Amino acid sequence: MVYYDQKVFVSATFLSKNMFLSGSSQMTAMLRTCVTSTGKFRVGVHRPSYAVRNLRDQDFLLRLGTLPDGTVVDNQANFPSGDVRETEGRWIYEIPNAFPCHGATYIDSVWAAARAENPGLIQIEPPPECSLSQSLGLSEEERRSVLDHLPLPLKYALAASSTDPEELILLAHTCCRMEFNGEGQPVGLKYLRPGKADIDDFELFETIANNPHLPDQYKEIMVLRPGVQGNSEIIGRYAEDTHVFEYLRRNSYIPWGHYAANMAHDAVRYRTSDLTFSDIRGLRHLYYQRMIVTLAERFGINLDLPKRSLTTDELESLRRKVLTAAEQSGQHPATLWGWNFGYDFSGSGYRLHASHQMIHQQYALTPEEIETTDGDAMPSYSCGDQVAEVIAQYGGDFFCDYLRCIRENKRTDRDPAKERSLIVHEDANMLLFVPKAQTSQWELQLMVIADADGQPIGNVLEADAAVRESIDRGILLAQHIFAKLGARMVTSLEYSKRIGIRNGQRLLYAFLPKLPWSMGAFSEAQHRYISSHFPEDFATACRRQIEHIQ
Repeated sequence: MVYYDQKVFVSATFLSKNMFLSGSSQMTAMLRTCVTSTGKFRVGVHRPSYAVRNLRDQDFLLRLGTLPDGTVVDNQANFPSGDVRETEGRWIYEIPNAFPCHGATYIDSVWAAARAENPGLIQIEPPPECSLSQSLGLSEEERRSVLDHLPLPLKYALAASSTDPEELILLAHTCCRMEFNGEGQPVGLKYLRPGKADIDDFELFETIANNPHLPDQYKEIMVLRPGVQGNSEIIGRYAEDTHVFEYLRRNSYIPWGHYAANMAHDAVRYRTSDLTFSDIRGLRHLYYQRMIVTLAERFGINLDLPKRSLTTDELESLRRKVLTAAEQSGQHPATLWGWNFGYDFSGSGYRLHASHQMIHQQYALTPEEIETTDGDAMPSYSCGDQVAEVIAQYGGDFFCDYLRCIRENKRTDRDPAKERSLIVHEDANMLLFVPKAQTSQWELQLMVIADADGQPIGNVLEADAAVRESIDRGILLAQHIFAKLGARMVTSLEYSKRIGIRNGQRLLYAFLPKLPWSMGAFSEAQHRYISSHFPEDFATACRRQIEHIQ
């Protein structure tokens, strides 16, 4: 394997002897990252040439079928008589992730070459129109009967994929009881007792309610109206050219609960392409506000807050007070933010992504340390700590070098005739880019490049109103790009620096679409991520979508 920046062959033996000290688990200066101090990403290339000893003892020659002219097709190629020799295998590029905890990305040169010639191939086709009733030419009475008697796996599949609103309404009637007004419009669910609606199959019910093609009135009474999904308290609201509720999730695996900013029942957003900047600003404002207010209370700041959403100026004034208190407190909690977009449920009974389609984001504040069951103390986990560990081990200014590598990037395949940039969009405060080593084939990242008080901004507490607006616009742009490319399930998360720490860490967001042909398996569990394109060509595909985003 060749590392471009070193221009030497690097074998597994070399790595085992030189990445680690003999008889010790201590790493040497060569951290397993693609970032280097030279401004060049470290990229390896495998050029396979090998022989394999044939140990098979018997042939099993079988006829497979025939060609159109009658020629027999058999499996002779599967049973060579001697050893197998591969002299010119496909080149495979291996790129260590910028952050070693995320493993490495492997790019098949043949697959990637096709997309290099035509980045327009990087897309997902929209799902086809689907109506079982129309396909079978059923009358109203016939389709009621057919839907009633469909096997459950087929009901699940139809609930997820039908684009026929009337069919979805009829399907909903097969799994729950509803109330209607004099005009026949649904006005609520029927309940067996408080807190338990009359629902026969909850998975089917949810899958129907999460289908964007179900009429909004049905969506509202089934899953959107406050209280219909439980008693979680609404403890915040944003209503400037949009409508967003903030829920408290008490019974959460995250200790002390977490929060969810949900688009309200009268502002239905089932597609990221429908999101406006007012929507994303409202969702994110509730996050900023909750984190800053919670930190203020933790640091003992006397609060006299109105029972309403804070204005941008009010929030900024409080943020500055909290920032000063944080530096004096000696406490180092961390923010947690994430967003699962896109619900799907398979006919086999597997939930494939988010808990519901309506756009919502979740967040919390996590502690610095916790008590062990033995009465000792241990660090509490935050994903941003993984970034901090890399900074500590790197031996230089990691983010300075990372930004230089991004800006001076050379194409992975070194083709001078094709695009080399990884940057999708930037402004004075943030950079939206394709990471050199992607953990999702379509991964985008957003990095805050602005500084505050001479230090990189590493968390939302350190970000002023202008920087927060840049982040919000970058998040919205990333989601609109994915929508244009056809992505229907996207996981987004924040890698934040702990509050009150000065280590050169920059605030980072990752956007990770799930692709129909690449949901993840054992390779990904080993942090070996397989890609069918060069990152530069994905960046090109993303930039092209911006031209069509209003």
